Amino acid sequence: MTGIDGCLDEIMAIPGARSVTLVDGASGLAIAAAGSHDPLDEHEDAAGTTDVVRAVLGCPALAVGDDGGAELIVSGATRFHLLNLVDGDYIGRLFVHAVFDAEGGSNLAFARFRVRAILAELTGGGHG
Repeated sequence: MTGIDGCLDEIMAIPGARSVTLVDGASGLAIAAAGSHDPLDEHEDAAGTTDVVRAVLGCPALAVGDDGGAELIVSGATRFHLLNLVDGDYIGRLFVHAVFDAEGGSNLAFARFRVRAILAELTGGGHG
């Protein structure tokens, strides 16, 4: 894999993938994106998912601990969303938002496994 673009391409190769966005958690801005971002573009996607990540990380009842990595799963009727935080401090922390069709060959367990493996490769083996 070659850097960020290779990472996004590999995530898009997971069965059922619709889109993926690499987000700067400090600013809420999209750094890179691939796939079909509808009905929102990647910038609206990044801003909205940053609010979700901040809310979860700021809630003591939903604390993710000190293990460095965190994964959030949002499931809908037709899609599921994986939000994977890239290892490091949250100040300036990056995360990946990947969207998958809930039907059509996608598998939540396989998608989780592959996204974790791809991010581990991108970060030098330090991710979940």
